[in-house]
Amino acid sequence: MRKKITICGGGGFIGGHLAGVFLKQGHAVRCVDRKPQTAWYQRHDNAENLTLDLQNADACVAALQGADECYNLAADMGGMGFIENNKALCMLSVLINTHLLVAARKLGVRRFFYASSACVYAAGKQTETANPGLKEEDAYPAMPEDGYGWEKLFSERMCRHFREDFGVQTRVARFHNVYGPFGTFDGGREKAPAAICRKVIAALMAGKNEIEIWGDGLQTRSFMYIDDCLKGISAITSSDILQPINLGSDEMVSINQLVDIVEEIAGVKLRRNYNLSAPKGVRGRSSDNTLIKRLLGWAPGIRLRDGMEKTYAWIYDQMKGGLSKDSVFNVH
Repeated sequence: MRKKITICGGGGFIGGHLAGVFLKQGHAVRCVDRKPQTAWYQRHDNAENLTLDLQNADACVAALQGADECYNLAADMGGMGFIENNKALCMLSVLINTHLLVAARKLGVRRFFYASSACVYAAGKQTETANPGLKEEDAYPAMPEDGYGWEKLFSERMCRHFREDFGVQTRVARFHNVYGPFGTFDGGREKAPAAICRKVIAALMAGKNEIEIWGDGLQTRSFMYIDDCLKGISAITSSDILQPINLGSDEMVSINQLVDIVEEIAGVKLRRNYNLSAPKGVRGRSSDNTLIKRLLGWAPGIRLRDGMEKTYAWIYDQMKGGLSKDSVFNVH
C-alpha cells in the first residue's frame, strides 16, 4: 500500500538514506529539515522537500499534514566532540519531538518512529572497556550522557505516554553509532568511523606518517552500517514492539582496532599520537541484541570491515575531489 511518509531530519545522513528507500518502494515522501536544501546530505528530487524549523509547533503541523507515518530523526547532534561541548543545543531538540507528537495526535498520524540513542544508558554501566553489551533495562536507574542523553531519554518517555494516554502508535529504537557513505566527515559533527577515515586519508595526501587519536585508543564501541540501520527502522516501526529497543551492532572494537581496520583498507601504517585531553565519552559501549533477535528474529550483522571499506572509498573520493562537508551533499 502506498503511504504518505514524513521524514523529519530528512536532510540528514540517516534521513537522506531512508528517503531513498521509501521512494524506491513507491511511497510518497516528504523530507523536512532546518538546514538550507543546498546543505542536505542527500536531496531527492522526487520527494517533497521542505525547509522548516521543527522546534516550532506550527512547523510540525505543516510537516505532518496528510502523513500516514512520521519518522523523527531530527536533532541537533554530532559526534562526541559536539555533544560534550553543546549540551544546551542538544537539549533543545526536546522541542522537536514534543511538538511533533502533539501534531501527530492532532492529525491522526498512524505510526510515529523516534530515533533515540545509546547515550541514554546509565554511565555506571559503561566504565569498563570490556563492556558485555548494554541491555534495554540498563537505561534505569537513569544517569545518561549529560545533555544529549537526557534529551533522548525524556523524549522516549514522551513517546510512551503519548501512546498510552492518546493512542499515538509510537515506536522507539536506540541507535548505536551509525556510519556509512553520504555522512559528514569533517567540521566537528562527524563520528569516529568517518573521522578516522578522514584522518588517514589526510595523512596519505599530505605525505605524513602520523594520526591523532582522541583518548588512549582503548575505549570500546560498536558501529552499525547504514543499511542495517534502515532495515531495522522499517522492521521496528511496523512491529508490535512497544518498548525502546537497541538497534546496533554487537561487534565491539576498540578505537585502536578501528584505526587498524582503516589502515588496512588504506594500505598504510601510521604513528599514533594520543590526545588524552580530547572528548572521548564513556569507557566502553556495545549493543546487547538479545531482545531484537527474540522479537524480530534479526539483528544488525554487516561486518565492520565491510562497511568501513565502503565508507572509506566514498570519503576518499570526496577528499580527492577537493570536496568538504560544505560541498559534498547535494545529491539528486
